[in-house]
This record gives sequence, structure tokens and C-alpha cells, in this order.
Amino acid sequence: MTSNKSSLEPPGTSPDGAADSAEQTQHTELPDPPKHSRRTILAAVGAFALLGTATTVLGGSLLNPPSSTEDGDFSGETLEFLIPLASGGGTDTWARFIGTELTNYVAGRPGFAPVNEAGGEGILGTNRFARSAKTDGTEILVGTASTVVPWVLGRSAVKYSFEDLKPVVVNGTGGVIYARAEAGVAGVQDLINRDTPLEFGGISATGLDITTLVAFDLLEADVTSTFGFEGRGPVNLALQRGEIDLDYQTTSAYGSAVEGIAKEGKAVVLMSFGQLDEAGEVVRDPNFPDVPTVAEAYETLHGAKPSGEKYEAYKTLLGLTYTYQKGLWVPQETPEKAYQLLRESSEKLGTDPAFQEKAAKVLGGYPLVADSGVAGRVREAYTVSSSVRSYVTGLLADKYNIHVE
Repeated sequence: MTSNKSSLEPPGTSPDGAADSAEQTQHTELPDPPKHSRRTILAAVGAFALLGTATTVLGGSLLNPPSSTEDGDFSGETLEFLIPLASGGGTDTWARFIGTELTNYVAGRPGFAPVNEAGGEGILGTNRFARSAKTDGTEILVGTASTVVPWVLGRSAVKYSFEDLKPVVVNGTGGVIYARAEAGVAGVQDLINRDTPLEFGGISATGLDITTLVAFDLLEADVTSTFGFEGRGPVNLALQRGEIDLDYQTTSAYGSAVEGIAKEGKAVVLMSFGQLDEAGEVVRDPNFPDVPTVAEAYETLHGAKPSGEKYEAYKTLLGLTYTYQKGLWVPQETPEKAYQLLRESSEKLGTDPAFQEKAAKVLGGYPLVADSGVAGRVREAYTVSSSVRSYVTGLLADKYNIHVE
């Protein structure tokens, strides 16, 4: 049986206080300890007061020491990449490749831990990062068009803002819009004044397709759309079967999906999306130097350079979904030394010829950009005006009967 005797009871005493036996051990009584003097008590109180004052003056640093990364050294740390999409996709592949390479350039050689948190088209994981990410530079968000477009549209599920984050490095992509030749399309001039509209094949009007839809609206093209395809591969196959007339493919898929059928005369490359230059203007994509941009196509069709609300919306979306499509972000509160170390390490990585050769396929021929001016340019690109948001949501509602919640 387990005893319930208190540990405070003296040996040889039963619970009710009686002696256990006559052979109880004799104990020598010790004298009482000396009483504390008034001087001793006041000194102790003063010491604790001094400690409290020091803690207050130092901003609580005794209890909350500064981040170990504030000195620009990540020794013993781990860079955790929050990837808000499922593993195995293009963004996941990009993030794991960049993270594995980047840690070799960061002072202290930190570890690398990719964490996939899929759900809600990338919204859930990004919400969690915005809510609870560490601000010492060790937790990094992987951003991509999948999470940028819902933010642009102001969807109610979005609880994050890229204005509260700081870009460490960005990487773009590009793409082309092409048509089925048998649909009676020989060039951009065949996009307007048609007897029968051309049919565009899309995945989701509220995803990456939005940039193409704005391009069609800017050009005043005679186009209708069918959505619900599970990827650009199925759209490409549907075009080859004659089920749709228009498609776009990103640079990485151009060689396998478009180049061959274009050479055979089955498809016609109409235009590239282009890229934004440092001044925020649309220029030709270096991967498609001989293909006119959407802006050039407008000038061919309408005899003047594009301008106005629709063109501003197109340029905004071009920057967000193509020129700066993928990136690494940290909270704005990240210590400057930690941020600069990450940025400068990314810059060294991106300019290393050995890395560039290794990264050619993964990056699709677009540079990893992390120069000293990257934060300013990206901040400008990610400044979305209320007029652009209104135009885009209005286009979705009026032309595609899609109302953003």
C-alpha cells in the first residue's frame, strides 16, 4: 500500500502524531538562525530594484535577448522556407533548388528546411506566415503568382499583404500567346473584326489567366473563353484537336508545347507578354527577341501606343505575374543586417557563373535578381492602385460573370 504520509512529518511519527516505537532516535536541537538586520533587508530590496531598473533601461534585453542573426551571421540557424503550395509543382521545385544553393552562400552556412503548407490556392500558408513568422530572417516566404493574384483581387480569405513583407530575391518568367492556324489566324490582325470570336482555353479566370484576359481586353480582341482545364498541357492538346483556338504557354513549356507545331504551320505565335524594365515599361522578352509584345501588338492593331486604365492594369499584372513572378520574402521587421546578408548572399548566388549554368533549366533563362535596388523596384511593382483593382474585378464581373468574394 502506498503511504499518504506527508514529507514534512518527522521520522518515526505516524500520521496521527504518535511515536512509532520506544526506540525513537534522540535528536539534538539546533539554535534558531540569527535574525536579519534592517540594513540587510534594505540592501536586498535595493538590489532587486536595481535589477528591475536595468531591465527597463535596456528595453527588456535581459529577458528578450536580441536575435542571434542581427550580427549578420547565421551560424547554427536553419532557413525555413514556407512553400504555400503542394510539393512537386513548379514553385516547390524552384524553392527547394534555390534554398539548397543559397545556404552555401550565407555566412555561417545555415541549414535548410522546406515546409509545404498547401491549401486555399496558397492562401492558407501565406496567411499563417503573415500572422506568426519569426522576424529574425530565419523564416522565409516563397511567393508566387498563385498567391499574388488573390491579393490583387482583394479576396476576403486573404489576410496578408505584400506591403508588409520585404523581398530578398525575385525571379521572373515569360510566355507567348499563340493561335490555331486553321481558325483563320495568320497574325495579330486576325484577332479583331471577326465574324466568329476565337475561343480561349483557360484554367481559372482568377489565377494566372487573368493577365491574358486583360491583354485580350486591352487589344479589343474578339475572344470568348472556356475555363476549367486542369493545366496548360491539356489546353495545348485541346488546341491541337481543334477544340479551342487560343492558348498561352510559359517560357519553360514553349519548346515542348509550341515550337514544334509552330514550325509545322499548325500554330501561329502572335505575341509575347514581354517584361517590365527598370523604368516599369514593357520591353521584349530576352527569350523571345523576335516576337512582338502585347504593347507592340496593340500599336499594330490600333495605330497608337497603348495608354490608359487597361494598359496600366496590364503593366501591373505583367510585373506581378511574370517579371517578378517568384520570390523570397521576409517580414518588414527583420533586422537590417540579417536582411542585407540574405539579399547580398542571393546576389552572389545569382551572379555566380557556375550557378547560372546549373540553374538554366530551373530558372528558364531568367535571372535571379537581388541587387541593392531590388526592394525599391519590387515595392513599386507591388503597389496596386485602387483603380487597377476596380478595373480587374469589374472585368471579371461584367465579361465573365465572376464576382470576387
